[in-house]
Amino acid sequence: MTDAVAPRSTEAAPRNDSGWLGRALDSDIFYSFRRSRMTMVAAAVTVLFFLVAIFASVLAVQNPFDPAQLQLLNSRIAPLWTADGQSPFLLGTDEQGRDVLSAILYGLRISLTVGVLGVLLAGTLGITLGLIAGYVGGAVDSVIMRIADVQLTFPAILIALLVNGVAKSVFGNKLDAMSTLIVLVVAIGLSFWVQYARTVRGSVLVEKNKDYVAAAQLIGLPAPKIMLRHVLPNTMGPILVIATINLALAIITEATLSFLGSGMPDTMPSLGTLIRIGNNYLFAGEWWIVAFPGIALAGLILSINLLGDWLRDALNPKLR
Repeated sequence: MTDAVAPRSTEAAPRNDSGWLGRALDSDIFYSFRRSRMTMVAAAVTVLFFLVAIFASVLAVQNPFDPAQLQLLNSRIAPLWTADGQSPFLLGTDEQGRDVLSAILYGLRISLTVGVLGVLLAGTLGITLGLIAGYVGGAVDSVIMRIADVQLTFPAILIALLVNGVAKSVFGNKLDAMSTLIVLVVAIGLSFWVQYARTVRGSVLVEKNKDYVAAAQLIGLPAPKIMLRHVLPNTMGPILVIATINLALAIITEATLSFLGSGMPDTMPSLGTLIRIGNNYLFAGEWWIVAFPGIALAGLILSINLLGDWLRDALNPKLR
């Protein structure tokens, strides 16, 4: 009598078929993200900045943009932990009686709004021109790239100052706070489109010679559809890296313009405006008016730059 042999299991190992979320968690990028504690901290800090900016109206003890809530009797109060501190002004107040912490939260909202919208405008303009230049080629490519080369000879801050100055000379005193914000977004968008255009153009020159593009042309798909649905997705890696790094540059540019007096007004201050206001009282001993907005701006830029550096390395196939 022979012993019975247990049948061998032919079932394969379970696979993670939970959709796009499961694929994202199993990706090399997420694995690289989990391995870098510095990147995880930077991501957490960046998300925290965005959250406190979104919920500024809930977290702030006052609305610094509402003159009815400000009292000059509360001006230049020191931080709460000092001998002259008063509740509820944790980080003290400025010369108009604004709570510095509340002003930072609302100013952070403006800085992030200008930065994100400026990057979106620059990305849209640069990606569109880069796709057209790389796919069409010829004289169109030459004209777009020569314009980009000329703009690269000027620093981005000078382009932003030029656009901002032209807008103010045209509209004069008609620019209110929201109009100034729009002008800043346009100025920043026109300052940073070149990097997107050059990067996308180089990627398109590589992708348009591949078989899938020839097949799409063979079946009669129009050029805009081929560029948007087939060529553009294969160039998103470098675009994401540029967008992340440019977000920090856009916020710095807005802060610089506001510090120079060409940005947001004192009645609706961004972080750059708060630093400019506090700088006037630095040597008078009211250091907290400039110190805390400066620390907030530095922390935001550092965390975004760390994310950008990690994303650049994670999406580089030579470093995998």
